Amino acid sequence: MVAVDLGGTRMKCGLVAADGAVVHRETRPTPREAGGRAVLDALLETVVELWQKATADGHRVRAIGVVVPGIIDADNGTVVAENLAWADLPVRDALVAAVGADVPIVLAHDVRGGGYAELRQGALTGTTNSLFLPLGTGIAAAMVVDGSLVSGDGYAGELGHTRFIHGDAAELCACGQWGCLETVASAAAIARRYAARTGRTVDGAREVLELLAAGDSDAAAVWEEALTVLVDALVLYTTLVAPTRIAIGGGLVGAGETLLQPLRDGVHARLTFQREPEIVAAVLGEEAGCLGAALMAWDRVTADEESGEQPA
Repeated sequence: MVAVDLGGTRMKCGLVAADGAVVHRETRPTPREAGGRAVLDALLETVVELWQKATADGHRVRAIGVVVPGIIDADNGTVVAENLAWADLPVRDALVAAVGADVPIVLAHDVRGGGYAELRQGALTGTTNSLFLPLGTGIAAAMVVDGSLVSGDGYAGELGHTRFIHGDAAELCACGQWGCLETVASAAAIARRYAARTGRTVDGAREVLELLAAGDSDAAAVWEEALTVLVDALVLYTTLVAPTRIAIGGGLVGAGETLLQPLRDGVHARLTFQREPEIVAAVLGEEAGCLGAALMAWDRVTADEESGEQPA
């Protein structure tokens, strides 16, 4: 199985066996600064070269799984992804043109791919109603409801673009709304808000967390603001969808209990009649999206074999 994850600043890719074992892994640059066509060309080159490596190593490629940020039209195989400069780009057709139509190609959202991997092999194993919430450059969610991963025709899970900040404190989000969760609680927002508050540029959220541990009051204020809106978001989600477990991932989960325990305490204090979820750390890290792409693709192979269908 050839698997590629285009989420994040670098492409994560590899070859994955039917049991989920990663037999080859690597990362490659994602040339976003060169434009959408360059990103697509890099993806196609990566898929072809991984296919060639698999063949050279004696493996048969059974399918291709690719996960990307943005909105994916599963029926047409097109992607809208602002951060990749893709606007209704026919990604699946481009992949078919590059490798042929002899193997299935699965195209899915990167966060849903990561959530699927956590559901199958990670922190959400054994759940039927749960949430995977990576807190990174942005914020999106993979929603597991009654045993199924919710796609919503490619639109579901954008928890980061729900509004929790109002009035003069609301900042303009990249999505065009004001006061989104992502503008306060993403890793990028924490670094940006600390810099705006202090006039001091920091090397990402990790440095803010180091300053927090050292007793910096400005870092504490920025962190507390992020925790407050995250609790709001988790309480809202819990009230609406009743997950039994929430797995937090992304770069911010590196804060460990500095992040998780306040979230548990905050959610517990707010709930009355609702079912209280476990709040845990995701366990698959940066490999989640790539592994999820492979698992989704293997499931497609299995479904096709059981139905007797051949790749389109």
